[in-house]
Amino acid sequence: MSEPDTRASLRITEIFYSLQGETRRVGLPTVFVRLTGCPLRCTYCDTAYAFTGGQAMSLADILAEVARHGARYVTVTGGEPLAQKNCLPLLQSLCDAGYQVSLETGGALDVSGVDARVVKVLDIKTPASGESEKNLWGNLASLNPHDEIKFVLCDETDYLWAKQVLDEHALASRCDVLFSPAQGQLDPTVLADWILRDHLPVRLQVQLHKLLWGNQQGK
Repeated sequence: MSEPDTRASLRITEIFYSLQGETRRVGLPTVFVRLTGCPLRCTYCDTAYAFTGGQAMSLADILAEVARHGARYVTVTGGEPLAQKNCLPLLQSLCDAGYQVSLETGGALDVSGVDARVVKVLDIKTPASGESEKNLWGNLASLNPHDEIKFVLCDETDYLWAKQVLDEHALASRCDVLFSPAQGQLDPTVLADWILRDHLPVRLQVQLHKLLWGNQQGK
């Protein structure tokens, strides 16, 4: 694996320090690197401000800003971070620097080139997202046991669809699977009851950062 060019540039919406609100690392202090741009337009998107704009930053400057916060964990998110080709060297550089790195990706772009040390959090888009036809099912073959699959669910139709996908692709045997209720659309208690009723091998995920700070940007 070649050494990344630290002069390489990415467009960054924000870099901030907060608690991880999702995944197995929920509650852990984490630096978030939010890349600009996304090819998807999910109905429930809460980061539309990252679709455009941003600031060009070199890999070296991004690494320096991440280091300033003194955290062990780094999450690269978006938008859709893989929409920028230099996301891959960024992920490699963060791993090389000793961070525990996760990538939040919408599942429509190829993840096969992602550094194997990175925890890939792969969304599978449900019908109510409006983007289920964009799911790149070949990505499942690139998942490692430490990766995670996430479904954001808006209603019972989404739940039943996700349950079918879970079974058809034996997802729970690949890695951890997260079922997350879309904020304001599906009651987490209702989703919890469905999961228990059907004995699903999944983790219920609520967004801790929204419980603490609402939809405040940079949190």
